[in-house]
Amino acid sequence: MSTKLPSIEEAFESTLEGVRRALECFSPQLTVRESGIVQSVATGIAMVSGLPDVGFEEVLKFRGDIYGIAFNVDADEIGVLLLGDYAQLQAGDRVERSQHVMDVPVGDGLLGRIIDPMGRPLDGMGDIESSARAPIEVTAPAIMDRAPVTVPLQSGIKVIDALIPIGRGQRELILGDRQTGKTAIALDMIYNQHDKDVLCVYCAIGQRASGVAKAIANLRERGAMAYTTVVVTEGNDPPGLAYIAPYAATSIAEHFMRQGRDVLIVYDDLTHHARAYRELSLLLRRPPGREAFPGDIFYIHARLLERATHLRPELGGGSLTALPIAETEAQDISAYIPTNLISITDGQIYVSPSLFELGVLPAVDVGKSVSRVGGKAQRAPYRAVAGDLKLAYAQFEELETFARFGARLDAETRKIIEHGRRIRACLKQNEGSPVSMPGQIAVLLALTHGQFDTVPIDDMAEAERTVLEAAKRIPVEMVERFVTASSLSDEDRKAVVALTQEALAHFQTEDSSAAAPAVEEG
Repeated sequence: MSTKLPSIEEAFESTLEGVRRALECFSPQLTVRESGIVQSVATGIAMVSGLPDVGFEEVLKFRGDIYGIAFNVDADEIGVLLLGDYAQLQAGDRVERSQHVMDVPVGDGLLGRIIDPMGRPLDGMGDIESSARAPIEVTAPAIMDRAPVTVPLQSGIKVIDALIPIGRGQRELILGDRQTGKTAIALDMIYNQHDKDVLCVYCAIGQRASGVAKAIANLRERGAMAYTTVVVTEGNDPPGLAYIAPYAATSIAEHFMRQGRDVLIVYDDLTHHARAYRELSLLLRRPPGREAFPGDIFYIHARLLERATHLRPELGGGSLTALPIAETEAQDISAYIPTNLISITDGQIYVSPSLFELGVLPAVDVGKSVSRVGGKAQRAPYRAVAGDLKLAYAQFEELETFARFGARLDAETRKIIEHGRRIRACLKQNEGSPVSMPGQIAVLLALTHGQFDTVPIDDMAEAERTVLEAAKRIPVEMVERFVTASSLSDEDRKAVVALTQEALAHFQTEDSSAAAPAVEEG
């Protein structure tokens, strides 16, 4: 039996058909990579050549999963901010373009997590669950996209809510010398947002690892991590990470704001951020200016803080409230970085080392602190007492110095001093102990009506606790009026004053001056 072999023509046609089918199924997977060469490596920066099409702030990839950001884009070479452990990098290494700018993961998956500015988890809880990413640098909302700041952000701190009110969408600077309680004030504000539908982002910039660990432990202990994201760079991290940290944290917060949610962000602190930028700029041979800071130091903070705002209702009505922290030296608030930040923000809370040493905590200096939004972001009961309270406290501070020298004082002056001492005692507050709005209003009304004036100064702490307990009996409908009414009604004022008078009845003495001398601070 013989088998007929295909002809040459048939074999050729069969082979050609097979090639056609293979070409139809073939889809080329070509990747064009543009790479350059590392020319030199210094502290936190690298100089790269051979990337003519690289863009400003584009992410570059080095060997060993080390990333950097193109920062100086010159004709012959590129200055790169390194974002990882660069000890293994050396001249001659190859570097590749990513063709995208620096971005971070955003979304609800970041709540309760601790990450670095590149979005990498630091808490050992696995990968970040996020379906979206956002660039760390975006344009701030336009003026016409912004709404007035009218809704208060309750801090839970009596001196702030009463005398230096903060609104949702405001930028309020916290400044003072080292170790005076700046971070404690910011963390107390985060604790107080529990059950208030406000999300929080805490950005630690170049802080000691022990300090950051303590802050995170306190947030967890009080249940605040459930609504908080922590972005961390430590003091021994590359300065490039410290530079991008606040921008990355702001992008995370902005994502929530554009969903119509209210967000509080704390930058702790921007003095370290400015120093990191100065270090990078000098290494990149940018011209130094005042105090060796580059000329655009104002701009890097302005474009960061301008992203905090309250959006119009048509855009969701979300808000981003910024609390930047700045460190002063020897109480010099006229230094370069503090004055820059004061001019950018909507007010400042000044923390005084003198008050801190006296044990007046939080050590907020009411005379040097201001909120430029003011009463527009304050509940009606606070507005009803804030003016009288601030005037009485200012008079007390003026007279206190004379009283310390043992000057002979008339009865009216002694009365002003005694009243001021009780205001100061009531404005004291333990760390991590936010006070509810009804409790604050009860204490402030009792102060302005002189009900504490006949309480011995040594009993003030116990008397205040008694008033706070009594405030829990304020009817729910009255508390709702505190929130919604445009002014404090006479009926509500009388009801609260009667409640506090009853609570303080057994603390009263006939002569308060007998309880403590007027010439010394208790």
